[in-house]
Amino acid sequence: MTNRIDEKLGDLKKAGATALVPFVTVGFPDVATSEQLAKAVLEAGGDMLELGVPFSDPVADGPTVQMTSFRALEQGANLNTAISMVSSLRRDGVDSPLIFMGYLNPFLHHGFEQFAKDASEAGLDGIIIPDLPPEEAELYIDILEKQGIYLIPLLAPTSTAERIAQACKRAKGFIYCVSITGVTGARQTISGGVSELVSAIRMHTDLPILVGFGVSTREHVEAIGQFADGAVVASAMLNAIDEAPLEQAVQVAKDFIKSLRGTD
Repeated sequence: MTNRIDEKLGDLKKAGATALVPFVTVGFPDVATSEQLAKAVLEAGGDMLELGVPFSDPVADGPTVQMTSFRALEQGANLNTAISMVSSLRRDGVDSPLIFMGYLNPFLHHGFEQFAKDASEAGLDGIIIPDLPPEEAELYIDILEKQGIYLIPLLAPTSTAERIAQACKRAKGFIYCVSITGVTGARQTISGGVSELVSAIRMHTDLPILVGFGVSTREHVEAIGQFADGAVVASAMLNAIDEAPLEQAVQVAKDFIKSLRGTD
């Protein structure tokens, strides 16, 4: 069975379109609203969706995603909540690729093989684990791929040529390219060095490359589309949701994605 990530990114490449990948933290601002947000941002123009798995120590994330993770944990959200949300979205007819962004500890606590099985049955397509270095990823790749789930590697401006080669060796789906040195968070501009990083990665893989960390405007998405295959947006949209009254959160998220698409 073809992975939805391959299908979606293949279709976008044929169309000459830049993938737009929103990020929603499971359980923020509460569990029910986060599921509504997931549907809304896909309906508004998102091509794939990253679902943040709440964790107490999200070391790669800046203040915004840390805040949403903390708030989600306060709501009782956890990995089981995230798996259940994937099941629910699939039951409701969502056929876009769904990707977890989460830290290794909750997956190990669940039992990694059991997690892969449960997530696959729910309908998960991929997973990004920021604190899993590529040198230690082989075992996890084997377990996930048996269940049809891709482990998406994360590369940064500080990644060496050796690290890039290692990460690309068994990569599937796409490469997640971090645009900045540091944690996640909305930025005014996209780092000038990110296109050089993308070029360095392309020397090792033909997979699509998506750029995240700092994407906040339509101009950012258009600029990224000049040299990469897609953009991931998280903190800027989550900030907008946090600043809105709860009853307006879903509409705010829709409007934000439409503004990135230029369809507002």
